[in-house]
Amino acid sequence: MAVYRSRHVLPDPLTPDRVLGVTLPRMSLCRRGYRVEEVDALLHRLAHELRDRTRQLDLTRAENHRIKEALRAWQTQRAGERREAWHAGR
Repeated sequence: MAVYRSRHVLPDPLTPDRVLGVTLPRMSLCRRGYRVEEVDALLHRLAHELRDRTRQLDLTRAENHRIKEALRAWQTQRAGERREAWHAGR
């Protein structure tokens, strides 16, 4: 997994519990809300990790499909060989 690096984000890969536990710094007393740059940095980090995990999931699904197809081909070949051996033994 790729690791996103920024001075604004949490270390280590994000988990649902870590995302829920994020506390963003508040604006100064004269303004309400969160600091835009902190929110943007967190959103950028979330998008990066989600993109990376989606890519990994796509690769895993493709490998799974390849293995299933290879297994089906092998089973078909094996069944044909057994059928031929059975007919030859009659």
